[in-house]
Amino acid sequence: MAQDLNKYIDQIQDEVVSIRRYLHQHPELSNQERATSAYIQHKLTEYGINFETGYAANGVLGIIIGHKPGKTVALRADIDALPIQELNELDFASDYPNVMHACGHDAHTAMLLAAGYILQQMQEEIQGTVLLLFQPAEEDAPIGGAGLMMEDGVFDVYKPDAIFAQHVWPYIPAGTVGVHDNEVMGSSDRFKVTLTGRGGHASMPHQTSDAVVAAGHLITALQTIVSRNLDPMEASVVTIGVIQAGSVANIIPKEVTLEGSIRTYNPEIRERLKERFFQLTNQIAGAFEATAAIDYMDGYPATINTPKWARVARKAAQKVVGTDAVSAYKPSLAGEDFGRFLQKYPGAFVWLGTQIDDKEQQAPLHDGNFKLNERALPDGTRLLVQIAIDALEELNREWEHE
Repeated sequence: MAQDLNKYIDQIQDEVVSIRRYLHQHPELSNQERATSAYIQHKLTEYGINFETGYAANGVLGIIIGHKPGKTVALRADIDALPIQELNELDFASDYPNVMHACGHDAHTAMLLAAGYILQQMQEEIQGTVLLLFQPAEEDAPIGGAGLMMEDGVFDVYKPDAIFAQHVWPYIPAGTVGVHDNEVMGSSDRFKVTLTGRGGHASMPHQTSDAVVAAGHLITALQTIVSRNLDPMEASVVTIGVIQAGSVANIIPKEVTLEGSIRTYNPEIRERLKERFFQLTNQIAGAFEATAAIDYMDGYPATINTPKWARVARKAAQKVVGTDAVSAYKPSLAGEDFGRFLQKYPGAFVWLGTQIDDKEQQAPLHDGNFKLNERALPDGTRLLVQIAIDALEELNREWEHE
């Protein structure tokens, strides 16, 4: 089978780059991926892969049923872009102002399409079913597209016994893969707080309830949740990303708005963070004779791998890039909608190294200068195929011994 896989990789490696570049040049924002969805359907039709549509509006489910009965494995790619202006000077740079594939979803989609092509060619050898899950709206936190796809019944007929995905990771070299046994990405909740006091002239602060001063104390106090209310061994962070108040230097404004995010891995810690957030916000507002209107949005859960399937993914990665090129890097507190799939189905999420050759010039994810090393795309394609094959073998072996 390895020889056949090499042959198919040779057939598809130029096309996976071509697909990625096409998608990069034609990005679409979350919940607007209509042309992207149509392009995916076109490629699946070209490859002879059956599919269903309409999940979370623009989602697509490719279905490859092997010639031998067996279990079901799902492979997922996200398809949406970000509201970011591309700053790269590339022949295939985004054609659209303020829309860019700055998180590698173009590569994810291209690799899953290429993996689907290979798995379709290997259909006679496949024991079981492989699902190709093209998910919209991954960047639409805190709602996302994963939960909506499941609500729309994407797995009502074909239920995965294990589910997998990969993410390009510019922080590790091309030719390497990161696999975690448990936590991979953090939960990502968001909040908006409006503090309302009494405004007035800067010369007469005694006649006001200064919401700006209250906001200053609140910003400082929120940092004590992590430093003083949590086990210091538990990774967590509270970030204020937006502050809006006033428009004139000599006027104390009536309102201040704060927006930010709260991230951690442990579900129990997540609830403790939320509890203390509400307590501190309301109490500090009251201490400064202000009121607090809190809009707290429970976002993506932490992406936590199933240890068993992480081991399967690690062994598959070792077959693709070699034993020494697969490591357990520190997890990230960045959010990922794939966590919602892992709440319901066992599986694993892995990082594909895509750092460019001049790593000093490597921009991070969600940056207008973000680039990825396209030499990693054939490896990522092969990794998806290898994971599907190995996971089905493991599932079917257990099934036969039940």
